Amino acid sequence: MEEELAWRPRSGEIPTSPGVYRFRDANDRILYVGKAKNLRNRLANYFAPLSSLHERTRHMVLTARNVEWTVVNSDFEALQLEWTWIKEFDPPFNVQYKDDKSYPYLAITLGAEVPRVFVTRTRGIKYARYFGPYSRAWAIRDTVDTLLKAFPMRSCTDGVYARAKRSGRPCLLGDIGKCAAPCVGRVSQAEHKAIAIDFASFIEGGDQRFIKDAQRRMTEAAERQEYESAARYRDQLQAMQWALERNAVVLDDALDADFFGVADDELAAAVQQFIVRGGRVRGVRGWTVDKELDVPLPELIESVLETAYADDQAPPKLVYVPVLPKDRPLLEQWLGARRVEGRGGRVELGVARRGEKAALAQTAQLNAQQALQLYKTRRSADFIARTAALTELQEALGLAEAPLRIECFDVSHLGGTNVVASMVVFEDGLPRKDQYRKFSITDVADDTESIHQVVSRRLARLDDSPEGRFAYRPQLLVVDGGQPQVAAAARALEEAGIVDIALVGIAKRLEELWLPDEDYPVVLPRSSDALFLIQRVRDEAHRFAIGFQRARRKRDLRSELDEVPGLGPAKIKAILRHFGSVAAIRRADATALAQVPGIGPATAARIIERLGKRSG
Repeated sequence: MEEELAWRPRSGEIPTSPGVYRFRDANDRILYVGKAKNLRNRLANYFAPLSSLHERTRHMVLTARNVEWTVVNSDFEALQLEWTWIKEFDPPFNVQYKDDKSYPYLAITLGAEVPRVFVTRTRGIKYARYFGPYSRAWAIRDTVDTLLKAFPMRSCTDGVYARAKRSGRPCLLGDIGKCAAPCVGRVSQAEHKAIAIDFASFIEGGDQRFIKDAQRRMTEAAERQEYESAARYRDQLQAMQWALERNAVVLDDALDADFFGVADDELAAAVQQFIVRGGRVRGVRGWTVDKELDVPLPELIESVLETAYADDQAPPKLVYVPVLPKDRPLLEQWLGARRVEGRGGRVELGVARRGEKAALAQTAQLNAQQALQLYKTRRSADFIARTAALTELQEALGLAEAPLRIECFDVSHLGGTNVVASMVVFEDGLPRKDQYRKFSITDVADDTESIHQVVSRRLARLDDSPEGRFAYRPQLLVVDGGQPQVAAAARALEEAGIVDIALVGIAKRLEELWLPDEDYPVVLPRSSDALFLIQRVRDEAHRFAIGFQRARRKRDLRSELDEVPGLGPAKIKAILRHFGSVAAIRRADATALAQVPGIGPATAARIIERLGKRSG
């Protein structure tokens, strides 16, 4: 280890204080920035024997030529400095964030002499206070247009405002009552700024105060028989209520919180941030994340929060995440210091576990899972990315040509029973679902024998006619697993006398590629298109095998239930619908079975007897 890392500092040279460390390469580029409560203990993890390191960490350490550190006074200062340097240097081995789109914000220039409200995708505008981001620009524009009836503040450009001021005539918005027209002195600048502050307060979540005030004024004007004023207050009230109806009520009106959903796999992650103000979802924001190192979820959550509240994006008092980060107190302190308008205060991190908050957190998580799947689908559908993936795969595996047809095999079973396998086909980097195949496996001892059997069965059909079940010869076979599975598939190729089809296995834990008769795996960069393609091929084979295996279990259970006297197709269907899974049915006792409509105690007892269980 010392020969390989000649630049490694002596343990005694590294302080035990909190601080931030930076790995640099031979060109002095910063590869990775991290923080530590104890620098010596943390850096010792990187200098463990190479064989014990995660593959990505080993790659980073071997690429580095120097490590340096900065000692700080507290863990909190370390957190702040780490965040600052990650933003400044964008190290390749730290988590890489990408907004999945440029989101629109609502901006109100409250610091200007005559505030203006407008929708923008640009951050950092002078005097502006931002609300959002929002998922759809047209929706927030409609909302602003409606709210101008209740809060008639300026929304015109500087040029339009200057022309109206010179001519002494307001623009159309002033004529139709959607602007108080400070340009021509209908209201003073102080009165107009008060309108703008009310607009901002309403957007931020102070809904009920304005609604109650409008209702009171409308009632009082009607009692005084000032019907024009009552009608104006009525229109303002309707405008505010309409604006609120565009945002679903999810929690009590007093709640201001952000809900984060995070879905990740070995290579990427997707983040969804639901912004709740005044008990309503006011905006949704999303990111995709490229994971160069294998980052555990609590650490990923920490990075997500640092990115979400970077720059001038202020957090609310409550932030809900899927799991709590390890440095929760430090993060709460850091977030509290970033509260809006210098107010500061406590920010609480939590996990929503019950009620409407848990339901919204689950919705955010579902959206994150869908966003991750969409990101992977879009990336795999990109022609340039697919071409790059196939070329990179050819070079990494030493193939004579790009693997235009890839076939992947996966085995699935439940405790050694109902063993099945799947074969999926990708051509030009895209799935060919019409050529997927399912295999039932019999008389096998383990997964390696199952792989040998299914690959042998596939190779036996290589000479089928183009109209046969296997139309084309693959350039690459992929198996789910490491050296043992690859060796089993290689044995099938050797027995079939085939030497012109390449073979590789992908190990799940570290996403390594194993070639036959090789002692060390091929390790592709985690951001590479080739690894992304191989992973998607493997995941598709796994999904297809699992689906077939579950269908087999359900079919076998139906066959067993068919033999129970008194059970017909309708009652069997009711049992399956009631319990939701085969495993739940097999765990159920007679009392639980008897709760299914149409299933009495006697029938439940017969089901228990047929399934080989004792009644409870």
